[in-house]
Order: sequence, then structure tokens, then C-alpha cells
Amino acid sequence: MASKLLLITVFVFDLIAFGLAVAAEQRRSTAKIVQDNDVNYNYCVYKSDIATGYGVGAFLFLLVSQVLIMVASRCFCCGKPLSPGGSRACAIVLFIICWVFFIIAEICLLAGSVENAYHTKYRHNIFANKELSCETVRKGVFAAGAAFVFFTAIVSQFYYVNYSSARESFQPYGGGETGVGMGTYK
Repeated sequence: MASKLLLITVFVFDLIAFGLAVAAEQRRSTAKIVQDNDVNYNYCVYKSDIATGYGVGAFLFLLVSQVLIMVASRCFCCGKPLSPGGSRACAIVLFIICWVFFIIAEICLLAGSVENAYHTKYRHNIFANKELSCETVRKGVFAAGAAFVFFTAIVSQFYYVNYSSARESFQPYGGGETGVGMGTYK
């Protein structure tokens, strides 16, 4: 049977990761161009950088959640064999989907955090004809991370339940007998 304590712990970590990713999307950096008249330059001024911390926090909570599920299931490849059947087939498919969603979520969260932390330091002459660009993280990067955190949370829970079901129903060949039964031959 699947460990309810593990499922609750992983759910809480995934919920925190989702909340942090949503908060990062809402608090991502914005910039505005400010003119310095004394030296005839324009430069970028960035607002709050808290979204980077939120993104990294979401990244770490999701990572811990995935590690807990994989340690509990022995990463699907170690431990006692699984019983053939529907639960094992579902566990295999969900294992692959879980890792794909996890990797996409982690890439979105990490890329968003790195991009949000990057602040251009360009100073631009007012009289030049070039446009000054204040780079910020694109809208939706952290939201995509949050969506994939949600997908990972759902799929990893189903994966662990199916894995546990297939593991518990495994019966060694021979119905539990340790020897080979031989009838009397005459």
C-alpha cells in the first residue's frame, strides 16, 4: 500500500512549489528607462528582484518532492520486482511522463530565475539613435513552470500509487513454495 505520509509530504512540497512559482510570475522584475541629464545618459532601473528567490524556492521544493518519490520507489529500477499487469504498465508510463514534466518545470523555473536576476547595466548616450533595451524575464515563464509543477505533482502521485500497487501484489513464481514439488513416480 502506498505510504499516506509520503503522499501528504510530497503534496505539501508540490503545493509550496506551485505557490512560489505563481508568486514569482506575479512579482517578476520590471524595468524603466531613466534619463540622467547631468551626463547625458539613459540607464535601466529595475524594481524588486524577489521573483528570483521565489523561482529558486519553487525549483528546490519541486526537486525535494521528486527526490522523495524516487527514493521511495527506488527510482523504479531497484528493489523487488513488480507484478505484471495494469498497475505496472501504468507505473512505467507515469514514471516517464513524471520525469518529462519534472524536467520541463525545472527548466522553466531555473531559466526564469536566472533571467529575472540578470539586469542589464547598459548606459546609453541620449543623443545616439539606438533604442535602449532593459531586458526582463518574459511574461509566462514562471507561469509555465507553475503549470508543469502542477502536472508533475499529479502524475508523481499517481505514479507512486500504481508503483506501490504493483509492488505489493507481486507473488514469486510457484505461489510461494520454496522448492519444486515432485509427485511420486512408480
